[in-house]
Amino acid sequence: MQKNLNDNSKTDKGKKTNGQFTSWMQSLSQVGLGDSLLHTVTNIFSIIAIVVVIWMAEAYFNQPRAQTQANSTPLPGPTPIAVSTTGSAGGPIDLSSVGIVREENIHTNIPSRPRQDIIQYTVQNGDTVAGIADNFGLQPKTIFAANYNILQDDPESLKPGENLKILPVDGVYWEWTGGIPFGEWAAYFKVKPGDIINYPANHLDPSAVGDPANANIKVDTWLIVPGGEYQYHTPGQIGFVSRTSPASAQVAGPGACPPTNSTAAGTGTFAYPTDRHYLSGFDYSVKTNHLAIDLAANLGDNIYAADGGVVVYAGWNNFGYGNMTMIDHGNGFQTLYAHQSQIFVSCGQGVNKGQVIGAAGATGNASGPHLHFEVRYNGVPIDPWDVLPPSSPAPWAASP
Repeated sequence: MQKNLNDNSKTDKGKKTNGQFTSWMQSLSQVGLGDSLLHTVTNIFSIIAIVVVIWMAEAYFNQPRAQTQANSTPLPGPTPIAVSTTGSAGGPIDLSSVGIVREENIHTNIPSRPRQDIIQYTVQNGDTVAGIADNFGLQPKTIFAANYNILQDDPESLKPGENLKILPVDGVYWEWTGGIPFGEWAAYFKVKPGDIINYPANHLDPSAVGDPANANIKVDTWLIVPGGEYQYHTPGQIGFVSRTSPASAQVAGPGACPPTNSTAAGTGTFAYPTDRHYLSGFDYSVKTNHLAIDLAANLGDNIYAADGGVVVYAGWNNFGYGNMTMIDHGNGFQTLYAHQSQIFVSCGQGVNKGQVIGAAGATGNASGPHLHFEVRYNGVPIDPWDVLPPSSPAPWAASP
């Protein structure tokens, strides 16, 4: 009975509340606010519904992703490299700054191909000519043949710090100075002219060279003679030739010697006739008719024979040379030494390459001490620079 009374009481309260709400809504409608309130409440419920839907969607999509990552099985492939994501201080590292991580490979494949050009090698303490040649797969004679101006064919001339030319193949490296057919020049080294012209490292255009026997190659060009035979020169040695006619000076004057049948001859290469290997006066010039070079020398400095041979002039000359010496080298070459203060050789005397033949002076047409040095081939003056080696002190000469 009591329960029924309570239920009836609650029902009456509910009806009363509903009646009050209805009465309140009717009052709002009468004043024109009912529709506005209804729209506002509807909007609020719509916003709440959207928020709930978004929250539920995020929860839904996040949950499967975590499960997929936890249950995934890596595909077969290379073992990945572990990369620490913490720095030395324990802080995180920005992996974007690391880049692609690769395993270290310390082996470098260097392609093996034949060397084509000349390289330089600086002599080290303990080096020998034979050892250097062996390191580059060459014969010792090739080292001498490419570096005559430094070594003079003497193995004891090798000094630390010197820069040697190393040929790519066995053979000879020599300067083409002209004066004879190119075919004869090549035959001296016992090769064919085409072997030299067509060798890639010589950078010659066969079509521009023309006839190999009389090749059109610029004078002063240094050429590799692949497979060329090289004849050692003994420093200071007097060579010998069989002259078909007596040697005589190509310059007339009081000091000219009688023709001589001496067989003394040179080595075929030239050295500087002074200790100072630079000009002090006029250079060789066809234009100004100065067919010699004026090498620097102080009064009384030694004058050396540029190559071995026989003296064909020793004495005074009336044509401006003053005290003059001339040497015939037995191979078509003669050298002339003018303006000397003293002459130490005599007619018909055989001389060695590098032998002192006089003293520098200023006799004849000279304004000061120097050496007027001429080189003649078959009677025609040629530029001495064409036959002199690159400037370096001769092994027998004192330092300037």
